[in-house]
Amino acid sequence: MSTKSKSKLPTVKTIVSTIGSVAAAAMVVRSVARDYLPPEFQNYLYLGLRNFINKFSTHLTLVIYESDGFQDNEIYNAMEHYVAARMSTGIHRMKVTKTPNQNNIALTMEVNEEFTDVYNGVKLYWSSVSKKTPTRQYRSHDDSNYSYRTDQRSLELTFHREHKDLVMNEYFPFVLKEAEIKKQEQKTLKLFTVTQSSSYSRPTKWTSVNLDHPANFTTLAMDSDIKEKVMKDLDRFVERREYYRIVGKAWKRGYLLYGPPGTGKSSLIAAMANYLNFDIYDLELTEVKSNSELRTLLVATANRSILVVEDIDCSVELHDREAGEAAKAASRKNGKMYPEEKKVTLSGFLNFIDGLWSSCGDERIIIFTTNRKEKLDPALIRPGRMDVHIHMSYCTPCGFRQLVSNYLGIADHTLFIQIEDLMCEIKVTPAEIAEQLLKDDDPDVVFSGLIEFFDVKRKENEEAEAQEKKKKEEIELALKDIEKSEQSD
Repeated sequence: MSTKSKSKLPTVKTIVSTIGSVAAAAMVVRSVARDYLPPEFQNYLYLGLRNFINKFSTHLTLVIYESDGFQDNEIYNAMEHYVAARMSTGIHRMKVTKTPNQNNIALTMEVNEEFTDVYNGVKLYWSSVSKKTPTRQYRSHDDSNYSYRTDQRSLELTFHREHKDLVMNEYFPFVLKEAEIKKQEQKTLKLFTVTQSSSYSRPTKWTSVNLDHPANFTTLAMDSDIKEKVMKDLDRFVERREYYRIVGKAWKRGYLLYGPPGTGKSSLIAAMANYLNFDIYDLELTEVKSNSELRTLLVATANRSILVVEDIDCSVELHDREAGEAAKAASRKNGKMYPEEKKVTLSGFLNFIDGLWSSCGDERIIIFTTNRKEKLDPALIRPGRMDVHIHMSYCTPCGFRQLVSNYLGIADHTLFIQIEDLMCEIKVTPAEIAEQLLKDDDPDVVFSGLIEFFDVKRKENEEAEAQEKKKKEEIELALKDIEKSEQSD
């Protein structure tokens, strides 16, 4: 061994010995500090040491906690969706979840896992962290159930300090947008209905179920030009966010669906929801006690949703302002003032649909359905409230051929012309046609039965017209008798 090599050995031994001594001393100091120093002093020393080390660090770490107090952190949820979509194969542990209401299996990064993202050539380091905390109780918003948590989860993003502006002004908005797209792709459509609470102290609320309605524009039994018109209008609406902001209007669109029962109004609503991937809020006005309760329900609806009020002409009596004044006058009996009955008024309802409260949300569609358009108050359907009026007519030849394609899988038949001629003469709804198509799988049997159905329908219509004519004659005769009696007196 050379003299130079021998001279280096003591130096290496000295370095190793020194490191060992320092490590042993650090362990002793740590043990003594943990056993004898108060927690407050320990935290003070820890923060001081960390600040000292951070002075020499060129990196910055942003901590995104899962919740803020007892509220979920929307940024954390968005980041979790983004990270789950961008995780590389280098990650060894992933968390797999699926709730009963979800259609898809969700993958997220497990605790203590890390991955590196690259944005505009800048490396960004994500890590999942969990810290033990005192046990906390979390209750749902309606206090119907609760859970316990003993940890606080967070996502940490580390990057070079010089890229802070890039991360805050470009990367985070990019991540939020990508997360929203991913969330919409995995979204399970919901149907919300109004539920009366069993407790007086708890307000009426929305409850949801999964919306699995198979309706779509391809299979709807409607004229193709009407379907095309609706789809183009929906596409135009969702693409005009900035336009609505520029012109100063709430980002909403109103549709009035009117026509006889059984003409496919509910199917069209479901097709619109599936086309846009929007949840549906089915508002039954008879379940709402007052304007204030209605306001609470409408404010609770989410963006990118459809609010539906079916059979609005008969679901609730919407009083106008004059009727309201009349009700006040009627409450004064024998010089005494009786308390007014709480109810949903026309002015209150319209304020939530088209007034200041209508701006509390974006990208919303409002749909009214009715069997009798002429019975509606003109204030409900004026331009600006119901932007598009769609007449859901009796079954047409185009709708009939679509139904036959849906139910029997054929595009032509020798009896088509005869049936379509009968359809132009006798009014039948798509629901009635669909019922006949379900009776057999053999097209010949089905169409023969359908022709017999038209004959029965014709006789029923003739009998109904005869009864109506007889009733009118009886009324006219009664009026003449009254007129004669008055003249004789």
